Amino acid sequence: MMQVTRRTLLAGAATLAAGPSLAQSPIIRIGMLADQSGANSILGGKLSFECARQAVMDQDAVKVELLIADHRNSPDHGLSIARQWVDDGVDAIMEFNNSAVALGVNGLVRDKDKVMLANNVGAAVLSGAQCTPNETHWTFDTAMLARVVGTALCDQGADTWFFIRADYVFGRELRDDTARVVAARGGKVLGEVAVPLGSTDYAAALLAAQSSGAKVVALAIAGTDLFNCLKQAAEFGLMVGPQKVAALVMYPQYVKSLGLEAVQHTYCAESFYWDLNDRTRAFANRVMPRTGGMPPHMGAAGAYSALRQYLKAVFVLGVADAKRSGAVAIAKMKQIPIEDDVLSNASIRPDGRVVSDVYLFEVKTPAESQSTWDVYNWRATLGPDRAWRPMSEGGCKLPGAT
Repeated sequence: MMQVTRRTLLAGAATLAAGPSLAQSPIIRIGMLADQSGANSILGGKLSFECARQAVMDQDAVKVELLIADHRNSPDHGLSIARQWVDDGVDAIMEFNNSAVALGVNGLVRDKDKVMLANNVGAAVLSGAQCTPNETHWTFDTAMLARVVGTALCDQGADTWFFIRADYVFGRELRDDTARVVAARGGKVLGEVAVPLGSTDYAAALLAAQSSGAKVVALAIAGTDLFNCLKQAAEFGLMVGPQKVAALVMYPQYVKSLGLEAVQHTYCAESFYWDLNDRTRAFANRVMPRTGGMPPHMGAAGAYSALRQYLKAVFVLGVADAKRSGAVAIAKMKQIPIEDDVLSNASIRPDGRVVSDVYLFEVKTPAESQSTWDVYNWRATLGPDRAWRPMSEGGCKLPGAT
């Protein structure tokens, strides 16, 4: 049984206040299944919750209850929570921060005709061989990160790569997707080291990367693991040496915590950056008063975009019809243009993949930064057709996706 947290109760109070005229209306129940205490908690947790809460606050047409639970990075535990939520009448499940948990819940959502808003999860197979009519996938996946970073760095002549990757689904997919991009650009992978979730000592992996002579050291890890690896990479002098460091999943929070001097010149790809333009700054400014001044990162901001789009579909369909069939709600989401302050040039493809503009960034030097969270230099923009894997390569069998 999920334990209701104070955050859950506060979310319910806030949404009720946003729409007092709907006191007698049916409630849409959203379950946020996230890593709240483990290695990937920085990817979701409070930031994602507050972004989702903002999506509810930015509308008053649908009354919403937000629930949140910690899957503890256990697919079995996560699936157990999801089953209980479905039995209790939850209409949609979102977030995840863990590919294995998301893949486990995906089948349940399909079988029970609910809605899955996959966010903060990298498994590209969710819009490929395991796509369903009940699911959409937001913000990033391993295929996008690979295409943007791999293409851009190979174009700069960085054609030999060494991977330090997570030893689970996310890390394997990210490494494989990037390696395919590198090979297609005429490059070569010189080696790799796989590290388990929760690793704290990266010395052996970093020494292997340095001794390989590869032009790019690619970090296919996330959360606290990436934080620890970046910190040790800086101690080894990688950021100021001849090799380029590419963090295939990167967030401003890592940069802020480690310091610009430590991670300067690290390359990354993001579909959202809080200081990119007036709209992204406006969104961040709405959320930051509840996050201690911390701006949302790409993954957390995706929770806003996903939930906002779902609530638009619920409003068009009517709450009763949206609750009756998750597949119908997803189909309506695909028909409605995505217009928000998070994503640019975005749409939902037939395979459930949300595509948008994606940006290549390089971490600033200390001298370049003008404020606390001013951490990225923009280097390139890739449109939806270039940044995301084509549907023809994903293997999704849904109508219109083949």
